[in-house]
Amino acid sequence: MFRSQQIQIKNEEQVELMRGAGLVVGRTLELLRSAVAPGVSTGQLDRIAEESIRSAGAVPSFKGYHGYPASICASVNEQIVHGIPSEAQVLKDGDLISIDCGAILDGWHGDSAITVGVGETDPRYLTMAQVCEDAMWAGFAAAAIGGRLTDISHAVEQAVRAGGSYGIVTGYGGHGIGTEMHQDPHVLNHGKPGRGPKLVKGMALAIEPMITMGSPDTVELEDGWTVITKDRSWAAHTEHTFVLTEDGPWVLTALDGGRSRLGDTVTSKQPVA
Repeated sequence: MFRSQQIQIKNEEQVELMRGAGLVVGRTLELLRSAVAPGVSTGQLDRIAEESIRSAGAVPSFKGYHGYPASICASVNEQIVHGIPSEAQVLKDGDLISIDCGAILDGWHGDSAITVGVGETDPRYLTMAQVCEDAMWAGFAAAAIGGRLTDISHAVEQAVRAGGSYGIVTGYGGHGIGTEMHQDPHVLNHGKPGRGPKLVKGMALAIEPMITMGSPDTVELEDGWTVITKDRSWAAHTEHTFVLTEDGPWVLTALDGGRSRLGDTVTSKQPVA
């Protein structure tokens, strides 16, 4: 499955451009995190996102992508990914929402997702969201020049397994990113280490775990986008974009570049914001 992949390697100038797009996404998601509250519609969140992205001189990656109608994906409770925002979908106290956001700046993409509790959310669901986020960071920590792609996949899976009894969604995952939002290679969230393309300087990837409280089986709704759990169990989804440097992974969509989670493994040469 790996031999036919065409992986785009970025030079330092291109990485700086991707950092610009990543910061637009990161700042937009922080706005959205603070806007999540009972009584807020997912349509309102979408408007906030589009205004934030465009005010930064960027363009929403998602809007118009294969006909997708919005600037974010807003997936609530049993919705795993690709939920379409609407005025009719109003957040309730106790909900769990995943917000996926992408932006294009100067021709380069950033892509990131967060999962946020709405009001007073059951701690079980918040724990699941934290496990999902921690698994993503475990994937970054496993990325090193000379390693293999599935070192990341294995680290994500091991972190989820260590966190509890969760379903790992297998039909979706991370991806290469650069001048297109989705590029080779596909990044699985499970598997044995030491397989796939070699990790090299300038490789940019989005790590994107999705886990559920029950079965990992999925169903796509009639809208052609929204993916839900087959058993209607709730789900969590997190994502960041990173590039591999000589000093380790630089998380382009994290405002601090990943320092707070990765510490010394993050390059010290790059500016935070």
